[in-house]
Amino acid sequence: MDVKLKAVEPFTVAGLQVHTRNADEQQPDTARIGPMWQQFFTEGLFDKIPARQSESFVYGVYSSYESDATGYFDVTAGVQVDATSAGYAAVDIEGGDYLVFSAKGPMPDCVIQTWDLIWAYFADNPQTLRRFTTDFEVYSGPDSVAIYIGVQSADERSSASN
Repeated sequence: MDVKLKAVEPFTVAGLQVHTRNADEQQPDTARIGPMWQQFFTEGLFDKIPARQSESFVYGVYSSYESDATGYFDVTAGVQVDATSAGYAAVDIEGGDYLVFSAKGPMPDCVIQTWDLIWAYFADNPQTLRRFTTDFEVYSGPDSVAIYIGVQSADERSSASN
């Protein structure tokens, strides 16, 4: 798996949004992310969301973290927008350092496997701290995903320890 550190400028994504937690996503009767994505594609929202930037990819954004990977958070399936899109939830992607995990393969299995690798990466690298502010998936093709995980920069780590 390819992992790179990348600086990201802030931007806004608008689309469908659900409030969930990882424990609920493990059970088919409480999972909300899959049905949200199904609605996004069934309704053709990529082409319908107002103010979509012409070069936008499809994004999955994780935000409003209650705590860490065990707490509640919001997930937004959407597109990058220039302005507010009436009727759609909008989330501002925080600028800063992100670790990018890129993968190719059949969806959604490829994404699920990549998240497993991400959790393992952070378990194996405790010196790398997640920000738990905004993380996002970029779907650049039908079988290609890059998952951006916000991490604390060296400056943030040193000020947090003082």
